[in-house]
Amino acid sequence: MGQDAFTQLVDAYYAPLYRFALSLARNSADACDLTQQTFYVWATKGAALRDASKVKTWLFTTLYREFLRGRRRGSRLTAIEDLPPGEDDVPAAEIDLALNMDAQTVVEALQEVDEAFRAPLTLFYLEDLPYQEIADMLEVPIGTVMSRLSRGKAQLRAVLAKKESAQKIIPFPISERKTS
Repeated sequence: MGQDAFTQLVDAYYAPLYRFALSLARNSADACDLTQQTFYVWATKGAALRDASKVKTWLFTTLYREFLRGRRRGSRLTAIEDLPPGEDDVPAAEIDLALNMDAQTVVEALQEVDEAFRAPLTLFYLEDLPYQEIADMLEVPIGTVMSRLSRGKAQLRAVLAKKESAQKIIPFPISERKTS
């Protein structure tokens, strides 16, 4: 691959890869490192990709693998607990809550969702990828993707509800309190 083709590839995919890395790593330095490592792996192994239409999937999968490899070195992955039946039902009040949130609040709340759910949520909502492509990237069955999206949405709703209730409780400053 020539220098111009590599530069075009970086220009086309750097921003979405960085957003995905940031959602996984939760800080910009690690997200930059993951994105850079992904392009390094592409530079060394990308020529082996036979189908050029799969570049995006290959890059996202590689980034996710690099993230997991780094996590395994640092600490063990935590087990995912099953949610009780009915946890993924969406009450109307929660739908209204989500509509009133701004995008920055939702992205911040996404950082509090368990990692196993954060990756599919990010790929589905921020990168607008279909289930099958997410399944290919994360190397899991499509049913697992659907399950993780459902459970991830439940966690995200809980985090957003907690943030919303915390914003409603605003104490009066001491200087404005009336004393009798």
